[in-house]
Amino acid sequence: MKEKQYKSIHTKHIWAMFAVSLITALVLVPAIMRVYRNQMESDYADKAFNAATIAASMIDGDSIARYLETGEKDAYYEEVHQMLLTMKQTEGFDYFYVVIPYDEMQYYIWDAGEEGESGVCDLGDTDEYFGDGRTVMQNAFQVDAPKTILITNSKEYGYLASAYVPIFDSNGQPAALSSVDIAMDKINGRIYQFIFIILAIILIVLIVCQSVYYVYMRANLVKPLHDLKEAVSGLVSNNMENLSDFRVNVHTGDEIEAIGDAFETMTKELDGYIHNLAEVTKEKERIGTELELATKIQAHMLPCIFPAFPERTEFDIYATMTPAKEVGGDFYDFFMLDDDHLGMVIADVSGKGVPAALFMMMSKILVSNFATMGGTPAKVLETVNNQICKNNADDMFVTVWFGILTISTGKVIAANAGHEYPLIKKPDGKFEIYKDKHGFVVGGMDGVKYKDYEFTLEKGASLVVYTDGGPEATNADEELFGMDRMLEALNRDPEASPEDLLKNLKQGVDEFVGNAPQFDDLTMLALKML
Repeated sequence: MKEKQYKSIHTKHIWAMFAVSLITALVLVPAIMRVYRNQMESDYADKAFNAATIAASMIDGDSIARYLETGEKDAYYEEVHQMLLTMKQTEGFDYFYVVIPYDEMQYYIWDAGEEGESGVCDLGDTDEYFGDGRTVMQNAFQVDAPKTILITNSKEYGYLASAYVPIFDSNGQPAALSSVDIAMDKINGRIYQFIFIILAIILIVLIVCQSVYYVYMRANLVKPLHDLKEAVSGLVSNNMENLSDFRVNVHTGDEIEAIGDAFETMTKELDGYIHNLAEVTKEKERIGTELELATKIQAHMLPCIFPAFPERTEFDIYATMTPAKEVGGDFYDFFMLDDDHLGMVIADVSGKGVPAALFMMMSKILVSNFATMGGTPAKVLETVNNQICKNNADDMFVTVWFGILTISTGKVIAANAGHEYPLIKKPDGKFEIYKDKHGFVVGGMDGVKYKDYEFTLEKGASLVVYTDGGPEATNADEELFGMDRMLEALNRDPEASPEDLLKNLKQGVDEFVGNAPQFDDLTMLALKML
């Protein structure tokens, strides 16, 4: 047989550490990127807002109304334009402009830029709002306006932080917005550079930690476990011999050494267990042999040769017993009382196994002996009951159906001591339940009286008696076989011989039960008048 290949435990741990590091990086890097980006955006926005605030404080708000009305530039206009241009160039702003935000468009007063520079608007130019710009700029164009910053990222204008600060006239009313747009394209580059550094650090730390971890694991885990594995493998390869000499030389001072000590203790206990098991096995084999013999003895105590009465052409009889264990508590019996009378017995002892089997043998002998002395079934059961109750310290009992058939007439006199109802088929009919009167179980109480009842089996009629192992057979879903299925199995072929009737019934039980275990003995007896 090919030896199974195993993976090294330290390799597994290294891969696990690598996986943990990778997962940690995948979780931390996006989080760090978000924090870093938010901080950079805040810094850029503050820078733009501060510049817009400075410009707003330096511009005369009253002049804006004049430029709006005349559309003519003067020396002050050029002075402010140069100031804005200088701030733009010095701080590296993309756009520095002053606008009046109307409902549909924005009206330019100043737009810092040099002559010929693309995208620069002149006094009086208008432009549509971009994105959420209208709402943001309208909110900023108020008295006591909050700090207003807009972050946008588009193909047309790029990645921008825009700040808007109102410029007030001498009446304290907003006259225009001081607006600054600052490009933040450098943020992505700085973020990627930062992430590269973080990943490099993680990689270096991972390599160092794995190297140290490898050395530590090999010395403190892998080698001790290897020694433990070799010790156990050597024990197995020697066919578990000399278990008392088994030793594990592992001295780590931790759980691994504890496992080694536990193996030593377990091996010593296993050595004792094996010796005890050998003795128990011998005893079990002896008991098994005796049970097998008991099974044969019990089987041969019951009528087991069929046809039972080959010389009799008036009837045919057949019976079977299937114990749940090696020996059972059910029994059947039939015997000729004289040339014209046939006794039939079927019984079920409480309990199972050897005690029930012993009680069964005693009950069978008593019933057959007292039956041969004469008397009706009720009188026989009464005598047997009194006899059993005298020596029944274990309070065991047996249910019994006992009937005497007058062969010449087909008349049956029977008594029932707590047993199952018999099943009777009339000529050309089907099996039906015959609900007879039940007496108390035999062995349950001293002095019980039983009653006889009669019915007639005409030519072609059949009788089936059985123990509760039939109707109470249980499948895997805890369903009972039940009387309806009993009748259905028998009525598949109601005209069959007694042997085939019982085979059909047993087949029906087996098909219903399936793989579920047999919990009770199943005993059946069938008789047919010919």
